[in-house]
Amino acid sequence: MLTINVTVLLAVIVILRLRRRTEARSRKDEKLTVVIVLVLGLLLAPTAFGQGVLDVVTELVTGISESGR
Repeated sequence: MLTINVTVLLAVIVILRLRRRTEARSRKDEKLTVVIVLVLGLLLAPTAFGQGVLDVVTELVTGISESGR
């Protein structure tokens, strides 16, 4: 039996959709891309990879905010 990880499938869909030219997209198409990216984010968030990304972004934001003082 072949199983496909939904997160990987959504990541591939996002990459393919974002490769298209901006001028060729309708407003409805852009909204669908945003929804797909949000779902991908929700699927990645509870994983170890998602937590690692959160830690990196937190460190980056903290460093930027401290450098502005």
